[in-house]
Amino acid sequence: MKTVLAAVLALPAMLALSSPAAAAEGERLFNLQCKSCHGAKSTPMGPALGGVFGADIAGRPDFNYSAGLKAKDGTWTAQALDSYLAKPMAFAPGTRMMVAVPAATSRAEIIDYLKTLK
Repeated sequence: MKTVLAAVLALPAMLALSSPAAAAEGERLFNLQCKSCHGAKSTPMGPALGGVFGADIAGRPDFNYSAGLKAKDGTWTAQALDSYLAKPMAFAPGTRMMVAVPAATSRAEIIDYLKTLK
């Protein structure tokens, strides 16, 4: 419980540290951890992520999302992306995304990078 509370309290501070350097590190991490499933175009492995920040959750018409993601309301905010990247199955039970990003700093950097994708 203390770990969860610490992570929740630290999230606003980490997300406030957005910078070009953080986005560059996020791109490096994305290329290592995410790019094999998320390319410039959606594939059966994963949706394209251009414009994902601020978009509706499970909103790309060119990808067949899991029932877990289709059931989610809202948009991909920094907080929603952070929750999903930290624990995909907890965020959207039944999701097909099996890769989590456990380090809060790495998640914040990946989110900074996702904000740059148009």
